[in-house]
Amino acid sequence: MTLWPKPARPSATVLGLLAALFTASIQAQSVPPAEPPSSWGAVSINLEGVPYPYPVNFLHRNLYGQDVRIAYMDVSPAGNSNGQTVVLLHGASYYGWYWEDAIDALSEAGFRVITVDRLGWGRSSKPIIPYDVSLHASNIKAILDSLGIDRAAIAGHSMGGRIASHFVHIYPETSSHLVMVNPIGLGESSRGRTWREPSSGDLQPNLQEVYESNLGLEQRRVVEWKPEFLEHVRIRYGYTLSGEYPRQSLVRSLNSGVLSAPVDSYWPQINTPSLLLSGAQDGPDFPTRAQRAVDLLPDGEIHLIPEAGHNPHLETPEILNRELIRFLSSPT
Repeated sequence: MTLWPKPARPSATVLGLLAALFTASIQAQSVPPAEPPSSWGAVSINLEGVPYPYPVNFLHRNLYGQDVRIAYMDVSPAGNSNGQTVVLLHGASYYGWYWEDAIDALSEAGFRVITVDRLGWGRSSKPIIPYDVSLHASNIKAILDSLGIDRAAIAGHSMGGRIASHFVHIYPETSSHLVMVNPIGLGESSRGRTWREPSSGDLQPNLQEVYESNLGLEQRRVVEWKPEFLEHVRIRYGYTLSGEYPRQSLVRSLNSGVLSAPVDSYWPQINTPSLLLSGAQDGPDFPTRAQRAVDLLPDGEIHLIPEAGHNPHLETPEILNRELIRFLSSPT
């Protein structure tokens, strides 16, 4: 029988060096690069090259004489169905696929989950048309009608949170619950927004400035940076390299005034059970503004996550999903 010699134990010095190298490697991964990686290339404004976690379906509509497609994912309950449907709406500069953790958690809990790419973003068409919140709400309603869904919970993040509240205000009979995740525009305002002429922006942008601007925006939206958040920067940077960049910029500009109405004007009329579920560290006065806003809702409640910022579904998905399921499971 051959006896292999017992390997020598590494010295404390070697172990210390290995630990230091490992720590340095982790830190290097957690610090985003100062410049856009050379491997980054153009990203289609329709995200054909970006994988979605579930198959994407399309609703076909004719709007202002243009044929358009509105993209959505329709995910069935993973186990026993509880008979409820949840609609998830993304933020202004995002897309439906970033809801993946929430989709999985809700599906596991028995919900059917419809995740919509807002018209003008994600895999939906990018028509040059007048955009307003009633149009976005009607697109959501048209998807539900096409699927034979009479009633659903409406949940949205950032701009999607404000669109969700508009939908519930316009279609209360279709809405079982309202959930807003760090919705924008919670401040008191009696004037709304001033008008700006839509623009395609700088057609020859400084790419380093584009990178730094998008990176800074993404860093401000979270409490603790994680390497996977760089994917959102890569996508928006890649739009700039795309031949369709001017169209994307113009469509985004056309959407800039979508949410000009202050919440003071219509939130007191929403009687649907409502939850403002947000990261607390979304600016120094966010908790105060959030509490004031939710006090306007006749049947509103608030849950602030202390260790999260603007994107709690990405930063603290376990907490957000737990509270989301708790609230949506309550009777209406």
